[in-house]
Amino acid sequence: MAEEESLRVYVIGGFVRDCLLGNKSKDIDIVVIGSGIEFAEKLAEKIRIRKISIFRNFGTAMLRYRDMDIEFVGSRKESYRRNSRKPVVEGGTLEDDQIRRDFTINAMAFGLNSDNFGELADPFNGREDLRKGIIRTPADPDITFSDDPLRMMRAVRFAGRLHFDIDPVTFAAISNNRERIAIVSAERISDELNQIILTDKPSEGFKYLDSSGLLELILPEVHALKGIESYKGQKHKDNFYHTLEVLDNIALKSDNLWLRWAALLHDIAKPVTKKFEEGQGWTFHHHEYAGSRMIPAIFKRLKLPLDERMRYVRKLVFLHLRPIILSQEQVTDSAVRRLLFEAGDDTDDLMMLCEADITSKNEARVRQYLRNFELVREKMKSIEEKDHIRNFQPPVSGDVICEAFGISPSKEVGIIKNTIKNAILDGEIPNEYGPAWDLMVKKGKELGLKLVSKL
Repeated sequence: MAEEESLRVYVIGGFVRDCLLGNKSKDIDIVVIGSGIEFAEKLAEKIRIRKISIFRNFGTAMLRYRDMDIEFVGSRKESYRRNSRKPVVEGGTLEDDQIRRDFTINAMAFGLNSDNFGELADPFNGREDLRKGIIRTPADPDITFSDDPLRMMRAVRFAGRLHFDIDPVTFAAISNNRERIAIVSAERISDELNQIILTDKPSEGFKYLDSSGLLELILPEVHALKGIESYKGQKHKDNFYHTLEVLDNIALKSDNLWLRWAALLHDIAKPVTKKFEEGQGWTFHHHEYAGSRMIPAIFKRLKLPLDERMRYVRKLVFLHLRPIILSQEQVTDSAVRRLLFEAGDDTDDLMMLCEADITSKNEARVRQYLRNFELVREKMKSIEEKDHIRNFQPPVSGDVICEAFGISPSKEVGIIKNTIKNAILDGEIPNEYGPAWDLMVKKGKELGLKLVSKL
């Protein structure tokens, strides 16, 4: 096909990098020395693919072949305006196209013509950087990051994902240009953050974000966890590094992005609740409550979803101390019922977060915590099988209460519902209709209500 059209065609970028690393890739970028769109249209016709997506503003086309997404673009060079990440684009050579790429390991290309098929075009020594495990820019990194500041976060993401080091000159340029991140949209920043969080050891990326100065700009609440304060010879732990340990612990157990966000934010309010108290030392009273109240604002600022995913993170932050407290005390049925009721379907995730939160270097203490958590789990299982508390709805609904007393929805209805709910959670009555009805009648009488229907 390339010969028929007298075009030079190359596969470039991530596919080449992954191929040299021995990894599979289903995303293929093809660069054409000419029009990528026209080449894609003719190729699609030849291999009988009807659906092709064309993005003329960007000079790209995409088609799906078998299980691969293939994108075509004409070779080009780019220039940038100071206040925008959108480049001014014009045609260029293969090397022009390679030097505009973010990192040397993503700038390599394999020839696809018959006379150079499979030959590596690597003018910036990307293969050597791949061998050494280095993230480096093909062009001057100060220009690269100033032109497109999102690439600073991409550098961190690739370093964390591949367990590579960022080249010292490249890293210095990230620090020098960190303020430029202000021109990047919150959505793009969050997308990179999510990918960093989803790496197999997220702490690597967050340490780079912190040491470069980016973290303070994009997640100041997490940056504020840093540091150890000493007073009267007593110190508290560095809550930033503790948080990264918790995040790494969760990453070993779960790929759930929002559970990982909960791990990252679980101690977010410790800086604002920190206090030194005589006889107790450093305390962080109610940081779980204060932290849960901070979650919506953080999600809103980062343009993260404000739906059930945000509420899930907020719930886990709010509840993350509860199983720990239960594990340190005699576990009562009532306390376990309340935890099951509040955590609902997220109980298992909550327990996973609490176990990840054990970062003590005292092995005996860790073993004791884990044994106690196992007791809590056993108690939960027993009570759930017996009382069906998780996500339960009181046996007597608000509609039944209204009809029984001949009243409209009111404060009294709420009081009766809460009385029934608390009685069930405290084990005073079983989670059954008959006992709940009897308690409804009794409480209604106390409130001056008269039964008008026995339903």
